[in-house]
Amino acid sequence: MVKFTDIKGFIFDLDGVVTDTSRYHAKAWGQLADKLGVDYPGLGDAVKGISRMDALEMILKKGGLENNYSEAEKEALAAEKNANYVNLIQNMSAKDILPGMADFLAELKDKGYGISLASASKNAPTILEKIGLSDYFTKAVDPATLKYGKPDPEIFIKGAQLLDLMPAQCIGLEDAAAGIAGINAAGETSVGIGDPELLHDATINFTDTSQVSLANIEKAMQ
Repeated sequence: MVKFTDIKGFIFDLDGVVTDTSRYHAKAWGQLADKLGVDYPGLGDAVKGISRMDALEMILKKGGLENNYSEAEKEALAAEKNANYVNLIQNMSAKDILPGMADFLAELKDKGYGISLASASKNAPTILEKIGLSDYFTKAVDPATLKYGKPDPEIFIKGAQLLDLMPAQCIGLEDAAAGIAGINAAGETSVGIGDPELLHDATINFTDTSQVSLANIEKAMQ
């Protein structure tokens, strides 16, 4: 295992690590489902972690509407959902930062560690501005430059490159198994935040963000 003293940078996923936008996604999909006349209890859990078009297909199928729309019309519905979501996240603030993460970012900056963002969300800059953490993430991978999604390591490799570091010098933080796989494939040390049974491939596991600190990471790497 890489030594803690070798670590010079931290690469963050956004959703589920720094903040949690799942309730805003669920509400935006709920608004669209209501418009389509689809009653979908448990919609929030159903759409979590899947692509926009897959989520739309699921809602349409639930309502028996999967054959009622052309591909162009489906694209328009997905765009409408995103517009709903972008409108909702305008209400985000510092209260949406997950427990302990503001302190952890401040600790990293104070100790001189590099910090970069590895999020596929095109709305990440807006979210970071709303929750007041933009100054920590001046280096962020541009999703438009990515050829592959997680679990491909591309986004985490680029996150290290932005810091002028080798992957082995970086720790990646994720809350999803696909993200952990990407971090590991990049040759970085992975920190999984969430259910350790689901994130069993992570180098280090924390059940929630409040446990994440340099001291706890160093202890786990001994």
